[in-house]
Amino acid sequence: MSTTSSTKSSGPVSEAITTKLQNAFQPTHLEIRNESHMHNVPENSETHFKVIVISDKFKDAKTPISRHRLVNEALKEEVAADGPVHALSIVAMTPDKWQAKLDKGESVGPSPNCRGGDGSLPKRH
Repeated sequence: MSTTSSTKSSGPVSEAITTKLQNAFQPTHLEIRNESHMHNVPENSETHFKVIVISDKFKDAKTPISRHRLVNEALKEEVAADGPVHALSIVAMTPDKWQAKLDKGESVGPSPNCRGGDGSLPKRH
């Protein structure tokens, strides 16, 4: 399996996430999706992300929550209460599980659009 990486944003938070996940997991496949545009945040924000991390490092992490904990630990500065990331959706799999998903024609779609949040930010136009 070849190593692939994709970042759908090139801001400093996206770049930090990419670097930290590459260093921590040496993934065979990595996608960083900035989904902030789907939420009520200022334009060009980097607050809402989906990460897809495929790595052999997850072989010993048998449950999804244990894999999520590993990713959260790698990104602890970004997801801290005072960090830049407000929401993080994680897909973390071994290469075998990922390939099985692809072989079935499955993919990872976008997260659902924001349903309003707490209303504390001004509306986008």
